[in-house]
Amino acid sequence: MSAREMFTMVGTAVGGLIGWPETSPPADPTTVRALFADLDVTIGDSDEELTEMVRAFQARVGLEADGVAGPHTVHLLVRYAKEVRERHLDLAA
Repeated sequence: MSAREMFTMVGTAVGGLIGWPETSPPADPTTVRALFADLDVTIGDSDEELTEMVRAFQARVGLEADGVAGPHTVHLLVRYAKEVRERHLDLAA
């Protein structure tokens, strides 16, 4: 087994323990922008702005700040967006 395969296996095991989904939602720019909108973050239409916002989000939540909306980044965006939506519903009730 190569080192890369070992790290992937360990990452998957740890992700399973902390709740990473086996399949993440799509990481297309439209979906990522919508998730940020749920967090009350407005991003312009440029790819550079989106990349910078992803990078800032990653740094804030302790992920590698590479600006790529991979599975872990999208998973956390979904999780935080869900929490915000639930809080908004609780306040509306």
